[in-house]
Amino acid sequence: MVEWVWRAAQASGLMDQVVVATDSEEVAAAARERGIPVVMTPASCPSGSDRVREVARQIDADIYVNIQGDEPTLTPEFFPPLLKLFDRPEVEVATLAVPCPPEELADPNAVKVVAAPDGRALYFSRSTIPFDRDKSGHAAYRKHLGIYAYRKAALEQFAALPPSPLEQIERLEQLRLLENGIALYVADAPGDTIGVDTEEDLARAEAALLRRLVS
Repeated sequence: MVEWVWRAAQASGLMDQVVVATDSEEVAAAARERGIPVVMTPASCPSGSDRVREVARQIDADIYVNIQGDEPTLTPEFFPPLLKLFDRPEVEVATLAVPCPPEELADPNAVKVVAAPDGRALYFSRSTIPFDRDKSGHAAYRKHLGIYAYRKAALEQFAALPPSPLEQIERLEQLRLLENGIALYVADAPGDTIGVDTEEDLARAEAALLRRLVS
């Protein structure tokens, strides 16, 4: 699964280095067997972004991209809209979203996001947001994809902060940014992905990858 993610990022051609950051010797060994570079990070990292900060201690860059290893259906096309946001000088942290499928609105594993017209994220939640109180038929719900990119200073600032109350309640690391006044901007992704959180997700991802191989 991790190899699929790594290959998609590598094939985008937009990043100087793509590494697997892990605290697991098993994952590291599997990556090295496939010729994938590895950076070992402490097991104490409370989030993926904190793990990326550990990578930044060893690899210097202006922008760091945090890609979850459980998103095997990512393709190279996901990275241009994410990194294009950094053409705007006010953008310190970027992420992606897609229209939320109706069947995932009530699924807590599908994180929802609401954003201002300029793309600045207002809130992320495992609940369905916004709440359509008057049953107006609102259908423009957006599903967040767990891909982030940071300017180095924003990544340093994030990692220096303790986990925030909302982050701990929702179990969403990006809320640490919002609670501390660090803006996060959202771009439209070219399509949805399958994040593997359950056995059912794994079966769906395997089927999607098989279809890709034979197409």
